[in-house]
Amino acid sequence: MSEQAILPRNVVAGEHISALDLARLSHQKYIVKQQHEDLENAIGYYIEAIRNDSKVAEPYYRLASLMYEKGQITLESAIEQCQTAVSLEPDNINAHIYAGYFLSMSEDYKSAQSEFDYAIKTGLLNSARPRLFLSKLIKREIDLEGVTVGRIAKYLYYLLSGGMLLMCDKAAVRMMIETIADNISVFSYKTLGETCEKAKMYSSAFKAYSDGMAKTQHGDVFYKKMGDLSMSRQDLLSGLECYKKALSVTPDNREVLLKLATLIQTSFPDRIDEAIDYYNKLLEFNIDNDKIYYELGHLYLRKDDRLNAVSAFKLALQQNEDNPYYNNSLAYAYVRVELYDDAIEYYQKAIKLNPDAKWTSIVCHALGAVYGEVKGNFEAAEATYQAGLVLDPSNYELVLSLGDLQMVKGDLDKAIRTYCDGITLDPENFLAYAKAGLALWEKDYIEESIVSFHKSIELNPNFEISQNNLGVVYLDGMGTPKESVKYFLNAIKLNPNYTLAYFNAGRALQAIGENTRAAEYYQMALDLNKITNELSEDDIQSRLYDLFD
Repeated sequence: MSEQAILPRNVVAGEHISALDLARLSHQKYIVKQQHEDLENAIGYYIEAIRNDSKVAEPYYRLASLMYEKGQITLESAIEQCQTAVSLEPDNINAHIYAGYFLSMSEDYKSAQSEFDYAIKTGLLNSARPRLFLSKLIKREIDLEGVTVGRIAKYLYYLLSGGMLLMCDKAAVRMMIETIADNISVFSYKTLGETCEKAKMYSSAFKAYSDGMAKTQHGDVFYKKMGDLSMSRQDLLSGLECYKKALSVTPDNREVLLKLATLIQTSFPDRIDEAIDYYNKLLEFNIDNDKIYYELGHLYLRKDDRLNAVSAFKLALQQNEDNPYYNNSLAYAYVRVELYDDAIEYYQKAIKLNPDAKWTSIVCHALGAVYGEVKGNFEAAEATYQAGLVLDPSNYELVLSLGDLQMVKGDLDKAIRTYCDGITLDPENFLAYAKAGLALWEKDYIEESIVSFHKSIELNPNFEISQNNLGVVYLDGMGTPKESVKYFLNAIKLNPNYTLAYFNAGRALQAIGENTRAAEYYQMALDLNKITNELSEDDIQSRLYDLFD
C-alpha cells in the first residue's frame, strides 16, 4: 500500500512509523481532502493496528466511523465496535463521543446522553465536541416532545459552552487550521487557472491546474478542471483521461461520472460498454434515474441489445410516464424486436402528448411506416402521414413517404401530385424528382419522366437509381437503346454491385446487336443475382441463351 512522503506529527524522519500513526495520517488527509485513496488507506491501517495490538481503543471507534461512512458495516456493528473501544479504555473521551454519536443515530437517546455526559465530565476543557453533540440531542428532544424552560436552558447551555470551548480542543483547532490552509491553496491555484483561461492562456491555465494537483493532491478539483479545459479545446482524449483520473480519486463523484458517460457516449462509439457502466453507476445516486435509463436505452440500441433497450425505456417510463420522448423511444425499441402492436400503442401516446409540432410530425412518419410497411393498413398509414403533414407541412421526408404509399396503392395521379409537392418544398433536392420520374413513367408520361430524371441527375449525378431508371425510359419508352446504354454504364460505375443495371445494360446492348458485350453483362447480372436475388434467374438465363440461338 503506497504512502505519501509526509510524516505524522510527533514522528521524526528515520523513526519507525506504526500502523496506527499511518492510519491517523491517512484519516486526517481524508478529512481535509475527501480523497477515496486516503479513506482506503486509513481503513487498511486501522485494521492492521488492531491486528498488531487488539487492546488499544482508538482503531475500533475510528474504524467504525470510516467503515460505516463507506457502507461496509451496519449501524449496529458500528455501535458494537465503539462499545468495544469503551470497554478497552473506559476513560477514553473519544470512545464515548463516538459511541454517543452512533447511539443517537439509532435513536437510543438515553444511552447516547449518558455517553456524552461522561465525556463532558472527563474532558473538562476538552469537552467542546460532546457538549455540541449533546445540544443537538436536546434539540431533537425538543422537536419530539415539545418546548420546556428546562430543555431550552440545557440546549443553550451546552450549545454556547461547546462553542466557547471549541478553541480549547487542540485536535479540532489543528484540523481547522489545516483545512483552512488547504482551502486557501486550492483556491489560489484554481483562481490562477481560471484567470489564465479567461485570458485565453490555455497552456498556462493547464499548468496552473497541474501544479495545483501536485501541491494539494485535490484530484477531484484539478483533474476535473483539466478535463473541462481539454474539452473546451476539443482535446477529447485528454479530457477523457483527466476525468478518469478525477473519478479514480473520488469514485462517488456524480458530476464526473456524468461527464464521463456523456463524453464516451457522444465521442467514442467503440466504447459503448464503458458508457453503460458509468450510467449504471449513476443509477446508484437515485437522481434523475429516468433520464439515465433513457440514455441507457439508446446505448443498448447501438449495441443491438434490443431486449435491454426495451427494459431501459420501460424503466424510464415507469418514473415519468407522460414523457413523449420516452414513449417514442420505447415504441422504436418495440419495432426493433418486432412487437409492432406495442410499438403502435406507444407511438400513439407520444403523438397525443405532442410536445412540439415538428417532432410529433416525425413520430407520425414512424407510425405511418409501421401501419403501411408492416401491418399493410394503407388507410391508417395515409391518415397518419396526413396528420403529420398538418403538424408540419414542411416535412419533406414525410411528403415523399406519402407519395410512396400512394404508389403502392396504385393511385399514380395522387402520387405525382404529392411528389410535385415535395419538389415545391425543396426544389434543390434530387430525391423528389427521382420519385416523380418513376411515377410519371408508370403513368406513361414518357417525356415528363425523362425531364424529371434528368433534373434528379443534374442535382445528384451520383444517384445510381436515377441513372438506371433514365436508361430504362430511353430503352423501353423512347426505343433508343444507344442513348440508354450510357446511363446503365453510369449506374454500374457508381454501384458495381447493381444487379438490375447489369441486366438492363445487357438488354440495351442486345437491342443494338452487341451480343458479346450483352452476354458479359447478363452473366454479371446472373452472378450478382445469386447474392442479391433481385431478379428472376430464369429470365436472365433465357435472355443469355437467346443471344446465341
